[in-house]
Amino acid sequence: MRVCLLLHEGSMFSGGQGVYASNLSRELVAFGHEVDVIAGPPYPELADGVRLHKLPSYNYHRLLATGRRFFYGRPLLDAFHPLNLAELVTTRLGMYSVMGAFSIRAYWLFRELHRARPFDIVHDNQVLGYGTLLIKSMGVPVVATVHHPLAIDRANRIREARSLVGQVRAVLFYPFFMQRIVLQRLDRVVAVSPAAARTVEDAFGLAEGSVHSVWNGVDTVTFRRLPEIQPEPGRILFVGDSEDRNKGFRYLLRALAMLERSVAFRLVVVQRSWSKRAPLQAREHGLDERVMFLDSLTTDQLVREYNRAQLFVAPSLFEGFGLPAAEAAACATPVVATTTGAFPEIVEDGVSGALVPPGEAEPLAAAISELLADSGRCAEMGAAGARRVRPRFSWRRTADVMSAIYAGAADGARVEAAAAAMALTR
Repeated sequence: MRVCLLLHEGSMFSGGQGVYASNLSRELVAFGHEVDVIAGPPYPELADGVRLHKLPSYNYHRLLATGRRFFYGRPLLDAFHPLNLAELVTTRLGMYSVMGAFSIRAYWLFRELHRARPFDIVHDNQVLGYGTLLIKSMGVPVVATVHHPLAIDRANRIREARSLVGQVRAVLFYPFFMQRIVLQRLDRVVAVSPAAARTVEDAFGLAEGSVHSVWNGVDTVTFRRLPEIQPEPGRILFVGDSEDRNKGFRYLLRALAMLERSVAFRLVVVQRSWSKRAPLQAREHGLDERVMFLDSLTTDQLVREYNRAQLFVAPSLFEGFGLPAAEAAACATPVVATTTGAFPEIVEDGVSGALVPPGEAEPLAAAISELLADSGRCAEMGAAGARRVRPRFSWRRTADVMSAIYAGAADGARVEAAAAAMALTR
């Protein structure tokens, strides 16, 4: 099949969507599919044989992150194009219009690519913008993967807001109806775990059992225990977008602040290169000398960080899957995570790690303290985690199931088209 994968941003350094697109597209090509990826910045790293089509972004926060480079190579008047200007202004005002703007640009580019050489299927990777519906209107079946509903992010951000102004900003930030309108009209909907599938059905008003559950994979050839690296006592690892409130990074800092006088530790944070708030938060908690920030690591460097850590911590308020936790487990590093989302499907509480309630610093601090004090138990839990994760999660298996879903969506679209044609002849 000829597959077009839509990806509004493809960071490989934090956030699972770029990793998902990169690994899935590689395995789809291995199955014999032709794969094109239409992506916005930061762009993903793709395997040989996968064609990448880069779209620009006029997200104000990308402008802040890249500075002068943001305008390098762009025509001077591009910023005044209605779509570009709207994205620049709305993101500056605190609205997350990136997905909607990307989807329109993706539709324009897709239309050109499809006319030159038709696609059999479109795979929308958490974009769910109105442009996706325009693509579907061209008669191409569309499958969507939802890693987590933005409605959950909105609810968590409203809950954590310290003022009415903060709550209003949280409401305005996320597109309120767009994802629900789009998702209810697509051919197939996929979630990355059974827990995520139930959440997606509830959040978007979909029928029970209508969302397909397809596990994410883990590259177990790459993410593995390296015998030449021994875990460093007291070394804690966090991997993710530290500025995403849904990741619960502030609860990790609060927990460590409770342990600062009684436990020897060092926190290593692997985050996006433009994240600026986390160092300030660490300083506010008196932890600036205990926290080290890393960004833009290569995959090999990330694997080494997983191996150096005595403990990996994922304090998220919700996770559709929790890819860094699975990668850490594949590297035989014990995981402390929350009881939310798919974490209980990845971490066996008390065997391969510890699960604590989300949004609470005290239980998180207790779990971290208990495990850091017992390196032998950490080693046993890490080995149990590797035994649990490595045979269970495979990108090859993910691509195999997705191929079947693509085929079902394409066949369903053909049946619908035939029925419509027959109705016209009556």
